[in-house]
Formats: sequence, C-alpha cells, structure tokens
Amino acid sequence: MAGFLRAFNASLVRRPMLTQCATYAVLFGAGDVLAQQAFEKKGKDHDFVRTARLTFYGGGIFGPLVATWLGALNRAQFSSPLKGVIYRVWLDQAVFSPIMVGVFFSSMSFLEGKGIPGAKERINESYVSTLVRNWAVFVPAQAVNFALVPAHMRFAVVGTVSLFWNAYLSAVNAYSAQHVEVAAVSEKKDE
Repeated sequence: MAGFLRAFNASLVRRPMLTQCATYAVLFGAGDVLAQQAFEKKGKDHDFVRTARLTFYGGGIFGPLVATWLGALNRAQFSSPLKGVIYRVWLDQAVFSPIMVGVFFSSMSFLEGKGIPGAKERINESYVSTLVRNWAVFVPAQAVNFALVPAHMRFAVVGTVSLFWNAYLSAVNAYSAQHVEVAAVSEKKDE
C-alpha cells in the first residue's frame, strides 16, 4: 500500500491532470457500482452501460473541470488562512457546485440520448434537492479540506467524499430518468 501511495503521489506531481482525471473516472464508476449493488440491490441485473457513462463523466468531464477549479482555488491568495478557508468554501459551493450539479444532470441526459428536453426535465426534477444535499455534505467537507489538507492532496479528500456522493448522484439520476420516462409515457397515453 505504501508503494502505491508513493507512486500515486509521484504521478500527481508529474501528471496532475491525468492522475486526477483517472482518479475521478474510477471514483464515479465505483460510486455507480455502489449505488446499483448496495442501494438499488441490482445484483446480476447491473447496468454496465450506466456505469460506463458515469465513469466517462468522472474522467472526461468532471475530472478536468474540478482539477482546474481546485488549482485556481489553491493559487488564490488571501490575507489570512481563515479568510482563505471561508472564501474558498464559499466560492466552491456558491459558484462551482451549482454549475456542476447542472452539468451532471445535463451530461447524463445527453449521454443517455435524451437531449435538451431530457436535460430540462431532469434538472427540473432533481436540481434543487440535489444542490441542497450537496451543500450539507460538501460545505463541512471542504472547510476541513481547505483548512487542514495540503493543496496538492485536496482533490483526494474531495474524491473520497465523492465516492459516496457519486453513489447518491447515480441513484438520484437513475430515479429521475425513470420518473421522466414514466411521465413521458403517461403523456403519450393521454394524447
């Protein structure tokens, strides 16, 4: 384990973007597996395409955005360490999180072939409640992260918390997608 951590840390120094994107791909994929197996009890009916979508989102969309964002927050200078923590948490949760919750639901809709109408319905269905729950989880997590964790390892704290958050997001997205499909079928029957 110590050898893996040394290699991981060395990879963070040599190729930070690639390492963080690969890490988020694994964490989003693992979060979906956790959602499907532990929460939804899918067993052998596991939806591997769904896991692939979330893995792609984690490594190809979320990973580069969060790596760039955390890099910018880490470079920002503040007059005191306490102000740095307060402003970083505020910026992260008032600017980045609202955007990323929308990006998540939109991306999932597009990756599922639902397009703009599906994205709008999914955002209307789940955006506000998901954002509020995000704040309940990530405001305290990021406060600890920005106060105590060295800058180059902050993404790992976000990633660890995100494993469970991603399981939640995956389950909410799956529920929302099913709910939107049921509503669409009901509307067609009414026509």
